[in-house]
Amino acid sequence: MSRGVPCQQPVGAKDDLCGETLHPDGLPAVYNPVVMKMPKRALLPVLVLCLWTCLLPAPARPEEGAPLSGGPEVTELTEQGRSAIVRGLAWLASKQEPNGSWKANVGYKLNDGYVVQHDGVSHVGVTALAGMAFLAAGHVPGRGKYGAQVEGAIRYILSCVNRQDGMIADNDSRMYSHAFATLFLAEVYGMTRDSSVKTALERATEFTWKCQNSTGGWRYVPFAADSDMSITVCQVMALRSARNIGIRIPKETIDRAVNYVLMSAHTDPFDDPGSFDYQWRSENPIATRTSFALTAAGLATLYSAGLYTDEDILKHIRAHRIDRFLRGDAPPRIEMILRELRNTYRTTQTRHYFFYYGNYYAVQAMFVAGGKAWEEYFSRVQSDLVDLQQPDGHWPIDVPVGTAYATASACLILSIPYRYLPIFQR
Repeated sequence: MSRGVPCQQPVGAKDDLCGETLHPDGLPAVYNPVVMKMPKRALLPVLVLCLWTCLLPAPARPEEGAPLSGGPEVTELTEQGRSAIVRGLAWLASKQEPNGSWKANVGYKLNDGYVVQHDGVSHVGVTALAGMAFLAAGHVPGRGKYGAQVEGAIRYILSCVNRQDGMIADNDSRMYSHAFATLFLAEVYGMTRDSSVKTALERATEFTWKCQNSTGGWRYVPFAADSDMSITVCQVMALRSARNIGIRIPKETIDRAVNYVLMSAHTDPFDDPGSFDYQWRSENPIATRTSFALTAAGLATLYSAGLYTDEDILKHIRAHRIDRFLRGDAPPRIEMILRELRNTYRTTQTRHYFFYYGNYYAVQAMFVAGGKAWEEYFSRVQSDLVDLQQPDGHWPIDVPVGTAYATASACLILSIPYRYLPIFQR
């Protein structure tokens, strides 16, 4: 039967061939009373027309593994961008382990490098990002081309939830991975309402907000005395996603994280205005760096916390009595931050770890900002990612985290315009 041609058999409630529900009174599903009353000789032209229609070629099918059409029209993605997502997901699917995980090098970032602790092992954070890459492209648990891959990722992440404290970890992974895994579970629970996912998510989020430190941020390991922007942003995004689907998150946790981000902001016109420090300390301040990735993380945190405008920022400053700004420092402005992101985009090497995680946050922040800033940014990052993808579908990375991390991140970045994940919606 040609695609798009309705089932015509005047029989019971369900047709075994085309699966369509038929008319309850036994008439064809597409019932036309005018045609049904026509004399037999008048039906011949209609039958000829129907036969001719059935002989027409079926509509062109989308590329194998591509997201289904539907929802808001996606105008930002080029054909090259769509194809890159399809090939990237196919590569990821081929690399999934029998236990549902993806392998990578577990370790931690040190300056511009990466210290490997465990080489090529199941990685909680990379598995969570890979799972979200499939979700972001419209593949859901148990359904569609990659439904089995998503289910495998869920099983592995659930197996890594610590029974004592709720931290999600494996092979000595840290708070980065815990946050990505928590975010993944929140997005899954929002789609499935699975009770086992909810239980794990509640324990994971409680662990997160309980180990927030006195500065309002988080660090690589739980309950650390200091904080940094890159770890803080991923915790806030995970908590925001969980709160969106009904998990209880203390408001003061988010407020304190926003305080930390605002205290990290550069607003002096002669000192990288619009950027954010890697670390801020209330006591014993230290020299720290700024970067495209950290600026993206700062803005993504503000947006995740519901501060979308300059007025929202001012209201938060006044409500929480942030002395720095009440004493006279200029508060950060959204346009200033967006300008800094535009000006520093090219400062990161495209094969570096910073490029992938920086654009993971930048694409979300720019999408929320919308307008010309979003259009210009996405055009640039899409072009760079399409050019960077390798013939077999993976994306390369110079820092030894692993190509699964780079590929999952790239697929996520490119899939934002599909708007399938609630966390990636305006």
